[in-house]
Amino acid sequence: MIRRITLLSLTIALSLLLVTPVSATYSLSSVSYMPNPPLVTGGQQQVTATYYIGPSGSTTFIKGHELQMQTDLVNARWNIQVLQNGRNAAQQSASGSAAFVNGVILSYPNSNDVSLQVTVDGVVPQTQSVQVMLLQAEEIDNTGNIVPGSVITLSQPVAGQPATPVQTAIPTLTPTKVPPSPTKSAGFPAAAGILAISLVFLMFRSGR
Repeated sequence: MIRRITLLSLTIALSLLLVTPVSATYSLSSVSYMPNPPLVTGGQQQVTATYYIGPSGSTTFIKGHELQMQTDLVNARWNIQVLQNGRNAAQQSASGSAAFVNGVILSYPNSNDVSLQVTVDGVVPQTQSVQVMLLQAEEIDNTGNIVPGSVITLSQPVAGQPATPVQTAIPTLTPTKVPPSPTKSAGFPAAAGILAISLVFLMFRSGR
């Protein structure tokens, strides 16, 4: 009986371990821009970000996972460098709006100090937005899903764009009726009207 309970407890523990959600295994440690923001539309822009990798269990990164990098810069060029204990361990380059880093080149025994340095160059696009996304990194698991808490986005403001959208309100004018003056009648002075009536009356009597 005790042996059955022990076996059942072990099975439950293993099941919980298998369904435990995976959290992000990297973090942003530094970032630099050239030139410094704000961004200039149509201008060349570079951003360099360094990420600390791991540890994740017995290794610094899960081999079955990968990092996906994206940018809104136009004609982007990527330079990606893996550093192990301060030394260059792997390097790769790419072009376009996205780049991928295989988890295999990030996975070392957790006694190692591993980091990833990503540099992306490109042209700031024409945009109506107040900011441009320069670099976004996210960890993808072995099922193709984004690991919770792994999305790190670097965006900067564009020169000449308002900090917040400004809406210009046109005031609505309500016409106001002005009552006629008690001393005026249809645009004629009251005294002039009385005089005209009197003249008509006198002419009528003279005719008789």
